[in-house]
Amino acid sequence: MAVREIDCLCELCPVPLLKAMKELKTMEPGDVVIIRSDHSCVGINIKEWAVKNQYPVEIVEAEDGEWEIYIEKIKEK
Repeated sequence: MAVREIDCLCELCPVPLLKAMKELKTMEPGDVVIIRSDHSCVGINIKEWAVKNQYPVEIVEAEDGEWEIYIEKIKEK
């Protein structure tokens, strides 16, 4: 399992989601991408997309005002 990180501090929606979608396309099932953001709406936006597309997702407030969004790459159907 590989872990990749995307720094999306100071970036607004939909840029972090687009970066996550692009990164997921290059990953293997079971790999995890961590998106770092300082905008709470990014987590909401990415979680809605991930749930809709059946990706396991978790949002953690890493620091006051900064979040880490974990998305696991699933096996393509």
